[in-house]
Amino acid sequence: MTDASRLAERIDVLETRLTYQDETIDTLNKTITAQWKQIDALTRQLAALSERLQEAEANTTGPTNEPPPHY
Repeated sequence: MTDASRLAERIDVLETRLTYQDETIDTLNKTITAQWKQIDALTRQLAALSERLQEAEANTTGPTNEPPPHY
């Protein structure tokens, strides 16, 4: 093999790797974006549920000191 053919082969290998790396990076980027959207939605849902729980706790009356009816 001549130096030029070895160099051309190495360049082909590197171009192939670069193509696969670009595809992998794009896939990872899409996955991270989807996960971020889901995390954001879950964070907002958790905040809304926490607020509803605090409102429910504020609107309930505390236990009274009355004895149960079977006494």
